[in-house]
Amino acid sequence: MRKFRKLVEAGPVGLQDWAEKKLEDYADEIIRFDSLPQSEDELAAMIGDADALLVRTQPAVPASVLSRCSSLKYVGMCCSLYSKESANVDIGYAEKHGITVYGIRDYGDKGVTEFVVYALVRILHGYDWPMWRERPKEITGLKIGFVGFGTSGQMTARLLKAMGARISYYARSVKEDCEKEGMHYMPLDELLHDSEVVITCLNKGVILLHEDEFRALGSGKIMINTSIGPAADMAELKKWILDDRNIFVADTSGAVGDIWPEVKDRKNVLCPDVSAGMTEEAYDLMSRKVLDNIERTLSELS
Repeated sequence: MRKFRKLVEAGPVGLQDWAEKKLEDYADEIIRFDSLPQSEDELAAMIGDADALLVRTQPAVPASVLSRCSSLKYVGMCCSLYSKESANVDIGYAEKHGITVYGIRDYGDKGVTEFVVYALVRILHGYDWPMWRERPKEITGLKIGFVGFGTSGQMTARLLKAMGARISYYARSVKEDCEKEGMHYMPLDELLHDSEVVITCLNKGVILLHEDEFRALGSGKIMINTSIGPAADMAELKKWILDDRNIFVADTSGAVGDIWPEVKDRKNVLCPDVSAGMTEEAYDLMSRKVLDNIERTLSELS
C-alpha cells in the first residue's frame, strides 16, 4: 500500500496517541499544528503542498482554500459527517476536483445514551435536582418519544425500553426492526402531544420543532436534545423554556443554541456543557475509524 507524501493536521484533531503513531505508516511526512488557523490564508499556508489533510469540526475548509491547494488528494474529517450541506469541508468542490473526503459516524453514541439515563434519573427522582412530579417516578411506564431515530436514538431507545419505558418515534421512514421490538412510529404532532419526555436525535442543521410543534408538545414535559446543534426554532424554544413547568436538557451549550446565555442559569435547564459522547472509548473508536478511512483512500489511490 502506498503512502501519502505529506499529511497535515490542521489544528487539534483528537486522535489517540496510538493513532498518531500509526499515522507514520501512512505518510512520509506528518505536520501537526496545535492551534487552529485564524484565516483562510493561514489555513492554505498550513496545507501548502500536502496531499492529505486531517481536520475536525474546525476549521472550515471552503472551496476558496481547496482551490489553492493543488496537491491535495484527501481530506479526512475526524468528526461526524452527516451530509454535504452540514460539513465544514466543501465536499461539492472536492468531488469535482478529484479530492476524496471521508468523515465518520457512530462513535460517541454510548456516552450519549448514558447521559440521557443520568439526566432522567436525576430529574425523575429529584437527586440533587427539583423533582419533576410530587413523588419520585421510575422510567418504567414513562412515555418517551424520539424525534429522529438513527443509530444514537435507537440505542438510547432500546436501553430505556429495557428499563420499562414506552417508546415511540418519528423518523423519515418506519423502522421495521424497531416495530417488531415494540417501538412504534407516530406522526410528529401526535408524538409530541402524547409523550411525557421528548428526545431529539437529529442530524446537524435539521430543525423540526417550530411554533406548531411546541403547541402540540404543550407544558409539563421534559425535552432532551442529543443533537450536535439545536433541533428547534430558537425563539419558540426560549418561550417553552421560560415556562417553569418544562425541563430542558442538553449536554452542551451548542445543543441549546444562541439562547444559551439567556437560559443557562434557569433552574429548569440541565446542561453541564460537556460533550457526553466524547469518552475515552469514543476517542478510541473515532481514531480507528479515521485510520480506516485513510487505509481505504490509499488502497483506492494505489
